[in-house]
Amino acid sequence: MHPSLQRLGLLGAVALCLGTGAQAQQVRFMTGPQGGSWYPLGGAIANIGEKAGIKVQVLPGAGIANVKAVHGGKADMGFGNSISTVDGVAGRPPFDTPTKNVCEVASLYPQYFQVIANADSGIKSLGDLKGKPVAVQPKGNTAEFISQQALQVYGMKYGDLGRVSYVSYTDAVSLMKDNNAQAFTLGTTVPASSIMDLASARDITVVPIPDDKFQAMRKLNPGYTKLTIPAGSYPKQTQDVPTIGYATHLIARCDLDPEVVYKVLKGISANLGDLTAIASAMKGLTPKGMAEDIGVPLHKGAERFYKEAGVL
Repeated sequence: MHPSLQRLGLLGAVALCLGTGAQAQQVRFMTGPQGGSWYPLGGAIANIGEKAGIKVQVLPGAGIANVKAVHGGKADMGFGNSISTVDGVAGRPPFDTPTKNVCEVASLYPQYFQVIANADSGIKSLGDLKGKPVAVQPKGNTAEFISQQALQVYGMKYGDLGRVSYVSYTDAVSLMKDNNAQAFTLGTTVPASSIMDLASARDITVVPIPDDKFQAMRKLNPGYTKLTIPAGSYPKQTQDVPTIGYATHLIARCDLDPEVVYKVLKGISANLGDLTAIASAMKGLTPKGMAEDIGVPLHKGAERFYKEAGVL
């Protein structure tokens, strides 16, 4: 398991263990798609929660779907992507109405939007995707919506591609291996296990998103940040590759008991040293970083914790 997944599994366990109280209430926690960095987290939460005598209902989800579920009361907590959550709070597409019952708990780690092509496809930029078969995630995934915006700044839409497959990361890799897709997009940590799986079977190209296209995407959503996929992240990747990113963060219903959220953050803070030792993705994470304002209302329980920590 990637260290980031171990970290998030522990983080989720801390949240659930501390947030259930004496009555061992059932906590509904939204995860992510198969093959992504959030999916294995569900199993980790369930296993650790069970050992602690806590009922944990782990639900599949995705960045956009999780925000909608928490807002609608179908989940208590979940992982979100900053750009999608900000769109939800503002009521911008792909959300129909403002998600007023979604509050920020903690920013966790950066997510990288990655475009991977088979090396023999000749795809060197997103502009080269025209007429080619491409795999994206099912609707409701943040990376699927980003894929549309990435094509938009190149003057394209899905109809300009040869074929679009809305599949999990795992299925996308299978399509790539069989050459039924020549590129696929995803939003996750670096290195991504699904990309490593593909790279073990065939040569790949990590497609860049240059600065001018990054700036164009920021006009569509100011929540995008500029990131770099370091050289050597994947086999035969000899150069740094510029891309766009956003933050994975922990969200909760705004009407969730503030004491629950406060104890969640207190537990996370108490274990930062241990978590850092096993997760490079959270290196340097502090209560101040966790409290970063990303444009989502802060949960009252989180506000109490961060004030006590002296970072608000």
